[in-house]
Amino acid sequence: MLTRTQSPLETQTVTDRLGRHLHDLRISVIDRCNFRCPYCMPEEDYPEHHQFFRPEERLSYEEIIRLTRLFAGLGVKKVRITGGEPLLRKKLDGLISELSRIDTLEDIALTTNGVLLAAQAEALHAAGLHRVTVSLDSLDDEIFSRMNGGRGNKDRVLEGIIRAREVGLTPIKVNVVVQKGLNDNTVLDLLDYFRGTGVIVRLIEYMDVGNRNHWQASQVVPSRDLLASIKQRWPVRAINQNYPGEVANRYAYEDGQGEIGFISSVTEPFCRGCTRARLSTNGELYTCLFAGKGTDLLGPMRAGADDEKLLQLISNVWTGRSDRYSEDRDPGEAEHHVLHKVEMYQVGG
Repeated sequence: MLTRTQSPLETQTVTDRLGRHLHDLRISVIDRCNFRCPYCMPEEDYPEHHQFFRPEERLSYEEIIRLTRLFAGLGVKKVRITGGEPLLRKKLDGLISELSRIDTLEDIALTTNGVLLAAQAEALHAAGLHRVTVSLDSLDDEIFSRMNGGRGNKDRVLEGIIRAREVGLTPIKVNVVVQKGLNDNTVLDLLDYFRGTGVIVRLIEYMDVGNRNHWQASQVVPSRDLLASIKQRWPVRAINQNYPGEVANRYAYEDGQGEIGFISSVTEPFCRGCTRARLSTNGELYTCLFAGKGTDLLGPMRAGADDEKLLQLISNVWTGRSDRYSEDRDPGEAEHHVLHKVEMYQVGG
């Protein structure tokens, strides 16, 4: 509910039906990607000439900035730029620069596969980007290739991470989607590579996002099993969350060589603490990564809706929210894709 009636330029507080505040906004700036990861955008469904959104069908930077200001007026403090692969969107530093002018935003981050990061890191940092998260599922060349659809180059990803650290886009996080029988046997090597570098590795349970990855519960490696394997090699201890609503369970190496995060959406759902809204490339508002449909904001905006009307529309969506998909997940339905869900590349991971 709205705590009080205010103009769109003043900060309001909105909560959903489960008492969760609106605090984080993920913005997908492009639905295209230069990878074809089987768990997100498999090659057989998205061949070379697949028709993604045309430029005029995407939110323009001006529209993104306008909407972000409105979300900030409803309590959003953290913004993450996602895709697809966001670094494919031209002049992204210009968008970052304008977002950084929104005084109430405390954090602007970006998630990328890292291939284009080295060339853009300095400009993005200068524009006001605070930090980056890089997706990297394995350091083994063959497995890296299998998990990104045979695209990209691992060394270029690592170069991007190094450059991001040099220019100050820290703390850098590396996201690893762990699939049983595919890359789970390479996790310890990846952790060893980043120990002592300041890079935080986050191990993500393989999820049934979208409708195309043929997810099965048997492919999930529970975080508790990964933690047990890690403890056999390095002593670690649990540490507190950085902020309310953080999705990762954090552990620090006892020898001071950094930390690890576990994102356990399947075995330890965190829906009750979720404070995220998601804005798709074509201007639809989603309140869950596993949502079946969104609410169109682009149409009303281009039809002339003023800020007050858009603000009320966003507020109504959030106050009516009751999503808790991961808590209610039925593995049988998920495995057979009985439920239609938005694809991850449209709303960011």
